[in-house]
Amino acid sequence: MSERIQYETRGPIGWLTLSDPDRHNTLTADIMDALTTKLRDIAEARSVAVVVLQGLANVFSSGHNLREIQERDLHGVHALFEQSYRLKRTMREMPQVIIAKVQGIAVAAGLELVAAADLAVAAESARFGTTGIRWGLFCSTPGVFLSRNVPRKKAAELLFTGRLYSAKEAEAMGLVNLAVPDDQLDQATESLAREIAAHSLNVIEIGKRLFYEQLPQDDWSALALATEVIVRNSKHPDAMHGIQSFLEKRPPRWEDGIERG
Repeated sequence: MSERIQYETRGPIGWLTLSDPDRHNTLTADIMDALTTKLRDIAEARSVAVVVLQGLANVFSSGHNLREIQERDLHGVHALFEQSYRLKRTMREMPQVIIAKVQGIAVAAGLELVAAADLAVAAESARFGTTGIRWGLFCSTPGVFLSRNVPRKKAAELLFTGRLYSAKEAEAMGLVNLAVPDDQLDQATESLAREIAAHSLNVIEIGKRLFYEQLPQDDWSALALATEVIVRNSKHPDAMHGIQSFLEKRPPRWEDGIERG
């Protein structure tokens, strides 16, 4: 794993940290490779239910490294963005819920990480933007997840102005779930993570897969898919145990092997 990526676990939560503040946590090829590898390891190990993705030293990420883009030929730039694609695909397909914990700036591909995460919590001092247009590089790839998080005209506003937006504005448009005072960011993020991590990872995985699979479908196709999923889910050992626990008025104990303390 790259020295610019740190990972630790605390109970059922994994904390994955971008730790390259001198370069504003830019998403270089080695950083993206290290992130993808680590997320795949976390997914395979299944020892946590939630992953918090954060940046070190008051910056989340300033996006792709523009010098790296400039120095590569077309083939090299294509390889770089294919690497970025694999990172987002890994985030989407892993069973754990990913929470982006944002302080400082999250712009361009940094904002894309926030938009691709399942949930996001931001410090009030955080700033968000798709700033590529300022430098002649339209934020095409960040625009994909951005436009699936926020209303269409608001996404277009971000993309075509390159303006920076406050955490409260990001919360209002739906890019982040919660904007909190800076000194409450750690507590608010951990509280949300623990609330989710109390549930079965097996069921989280079922739900995450269904949630994203049904989103692009029409109402009735989505309902038909959800019907099949919930029927199968009802006979999963954790569902059967959980329902029995509810009927017997006792807390459930999941069979996902995660230590919750």
